[in-house]
Amino acid sequence: MTDAPASTSAPDSPRLASVRLDENDAPWPLRPWIMAAIGAIAGLLFHMLVDRQYVAEPAPLLDALAAFIAVSTVVFLLGVEIRRWHWALGFALLWGAVMGLISGYSAGYNLNGSPIEWPFWSGILAVLVATPLFQTRRDVAPDWRFWKLWQMPYERLHSHAWTDAVIGAASLAFVGITFLLAWLIGGLFNLIGIDLVIDLLKESWFAWMLAGFAFGAAVGLLRERDALVATLQRLVMVVLGVLAPVLAAALALFLLSIPFTGLSKLWDSSIPATPLMLVAGAGAILLANAVIGNGADEPATGRVLRGSALLLVLCVLPLAVIAAVSLSQRIGQYGWTPERIWGVVAVGVALVYGAAGWWSVARRRGAFDALLRPLQTRLAIAICALALLLALPIVDFGAISARSQVARYAAGRTAPADFDWQAMAFDFGPAGRRRLEEIARSGSPDQQRLARAALATTDRYQVEEQVRTADSAATLDTRLRVVPQGAALPPALRESIAATRYCRVGPCVLTMVDERRAIIAGAVIKDDNVESAVLMPNAEGVWEQDIHSRFVAKPPFRPDVSRAPVELRTVERRQLYIDGKPVGEAIE
Repeated sequence: MTDAPASTSAPDSPRLASVRLDENDAPWPLRPWIMAAIGAIAGLLFHMLVDRQYVAEPAPLLDALAAFIAVSTVVFLLGVEIRRWHWALGFALLWGAVMGLISGYSAGYNLNGSPIEWPFWSGILAVLVATPLFQTRRDVAPDWRFWKLWQMPYERLHSHAWTDAVIGAASLAFVGITFLLAWLIGGLFNLIGIDLVIDLLKESWFAWMLAGFAFGAAVGLLRERDALVATLQRLVMVVLGVLAPVLAAALALFLLSIPFTGLSKLWDSSIPATPLMLVAGAGAILLANAVIGNGADEPATGRVLRGSALLLVLCVLPLAVIAAVSLSQRIGQYGWTPERIWGVVAVGVALVYGAAGWWSVARRRGAFDALLRPLQTRLAIAICALALLLALPIVDFGAISARSQVARYAAGRTAPADFDWQAMAFDFGPAGRRRLEEIARSGSPDQQRLARAALATTDRYQVEEQVRTADSAATLDTRLRVVPQGAALPPALRESIAATRYCRVGPCVLTMVDERRAIIAGAVIKDDNVESAVLMPNAEGVWEQDIHSRFVAKPPFRPDVSRAPVELRTVERRQLYIDGKPVGEAIE
């Protein structure tokens, strides 16, 4: 494969020479308007698919169509040229269909699930990596032989990747500026009593159309002047290159300090070590690439920058090793979850890149970049394929996680109170709920009770409360004292007491005032002051806490409510009354 153009040069044009980066790309004066129209139509269609009531039932098909519209539109806008425009259309529709499949499956995977889960972000990563690969292949390939992707010229691939990033970021900024301008115009007309613009901006359908219009127009304008964008891209790389020595020195000092401080401080820190190491490694890769540039014909000037790039490349592997150690400890302590499986994938990619960097430096020393560039092309293709594979519903991370967590629970490594019932019911997909159903059928009585409580709720944020209530109800007799002794409790009152926090961390006492009033007292936080509240039945017979009746004694007040005398007293008080009504608080 050579760096030969896929088509002949466009006719000579002074305008072309000044604004187009590739001489084979003919000017397309209507591009901004066409792109703006496509963006506006896509924005309206997207709004029609996602504009559903918050309480509406999940609709995976609509989520899939929305993802198809959004992804295919953005990919087409960023990648289309008149030259082989049908390739761009097919590429965009293909990725739109893939992301639609991923989003629809993610939306229906968990109960009340969201289409934007880890597989969605993995698919987005695959799209971001695949787009510059496609653009380079479109430019230089004579046919569809995509199995020769690794033979593409690195300089052109690197340029497409950075140009897409710059155009995408600048277009998003243009969308924000467009909305600010629209609100300014609307405010001006609002001053003279014309509310049309303001009213339109308050409509979500118009906002999505305006956003799509602005994004498409910005991409069209910038792509038609991609020679200027290339200049901006080089400026961005220069700025990032200046930051390379700073990060290289910081990472080197950090890694050199580890033998003296040990890794234990990393585990004790409030900042998770694994994601921090991965972010630091990604920053090192980004800045190293900003320094080494597109190809050997434009090496970074100055030994400091070259040395910084080399040091950054060498830092990636030890950072990845630390991330791997941190993650392995976490898995050993708490088992597998989908997030940790994705973390293992990210750590694996970092380890491979770090090893490639060390190999390049060992082979070429200061000229490491000549070997690293083609390796990065292969790594990009592999990452794209891996991200797509993991995003598709082929490997069920939820099933792996559910099996791990249940095994730990069955082995007694996780206490019932610490078992993540919420994740089993709402994060591990159908496999998680099947495991809960198995526990509800064949587990111990305590396990069955908690599993049924987790399965009974349809709101993930109520699972913990339901489980705690079920556990509290089962053990309530060991903590609850009733005054007067032997008084019968209505079943509804007993359920209400179990749902409160007054009997969960220690002994509590219930005082029956009359048939429709009871006072519950106990500590809501272990070893804290005793608090109390009044419980009363509502119209449906459910005993509820009077929101105005929570009483907290002046600290310290920590009596043993299981033994201390409890009585109801009539208390006289002096208080100001005006027109027969009390004013303020009691004065005595």
